[in-house]
Amino acid sequence: MKTLAKLPVTIVTGFLGSGKTTLLRHMLDNAQGRRIAVIVNEFGELGIDGEILKQCSIGCSEEEANGRVYELANGCLCCTVQEEFFPVMRELVARRGDLDHILIETSGLALPKPLVQAFQWPEIRSACTVDAVITVVDSPAVAAGTFAAFPDQVDAQRKLDPNLDHESPLHELFADQLASADLVILNKADLISSEDLAKVRLEVAEELPPAVKVIEASSGRLPLDVLIGLGAGSEEHIDSRHSHHDHHHDGDEDDHDHDAFDSISIELPEADESLLLDALTQLVVQHNVLRVKGFAAIPNKPMRLLIQGVGTRFDKHFDRQWGAGEARVTRLVLIGQTLDATQLEAQLRAALSA
Repeated sequence: MKTLAKLPVTIVTGFLGSGKTTLLRHMLDNAQGRRIAVIVNEFGELGIDGEILKQCSIGCSEEEANGRVYELANGCLCCTVQEEFFPVMRELVARRGDLDHILIETSGLALPKPLVQAFQWPEIRSACTVDAVITVVDSPAVAAGTFAAFPDQVDAQRKLDPNLDHESPLHELFADQLASADLVILNKADLISSEDLAKVRLEVAEELPPAVKVIEASSGRLPLDVLIGLGAGSEEHIDSRHSHHDHHHDGDEDDHDHDAFDSISIELPEADESLLLDALTQLVVQHNVLRVKGFAAIPNKPMRLLIQGVGTRFDKHFDRQWGAGEARVTRLVLIGQTLDATQLEAQLRAALSA
């Protein structure tokens, strides 16, 4: 009986808005026939990141794509390893003869070290290996000293997590994401000067072992051979990588509770694009909305509009044709703190009917 080689796994980490999902889309669009399964770790009832990734050209039918994107809705891989992550990994291990690679996108605050350590468990270690931990850095944000594109939103997430309450929380979280990295991508390098980029490179290098490579990118566009096939075997040496939050995961006594996050799913009729974006911007400004994701049906447009918002910055593009018989509706997820679903939906409907 032929022994199957270990299935390589790439873990992509980085702050909210750094470009993780864009990087994964690029990797899937350039898979070159590789059979890749994706685990998305995100807050939200609608599973927007999973929907985005399913639209990528991964050389398979929609039914096959739906079977290769796995979503963990809790938002914290390091704390739901047994409840959600292990069952998914067991399923993938059982199918590993049909797969070439696994990609895992962590949430913006997920600490990568405990996730890598999960690959030391015998059931996973015998079948999988961490090919690399890739940390995506928002270069303009680091140059500005904020570390995240929207530090207020990231800090609001941090404040909901008692295990991340430190004097310089964002810098420490940033350092911990780098501490586990096997490859660091200085993303959005085209948005800052060469002088500022050189300073970011130096600042990042201070947090890294000498062997870790640092490369630059714009919108995560890098050759796939640079991103996978690194063979780092991260689970073998992760215990020697020291981080600020090591002591928070030594036992089960920590209360790592993310229930304070609200995730609201809203369904609306067709909506004028400019009215919808203006209305969503007002919601972000007036309420504690951290992130907006979803799809919109625009009148007289044959394609569905994909919308992703972090803070007041919204990215949008038409991602695919509406299917035959598919209901042309607008579906959104709003993620934040102390959100009133009824109030937010009423405000959106009023703005769209104006």
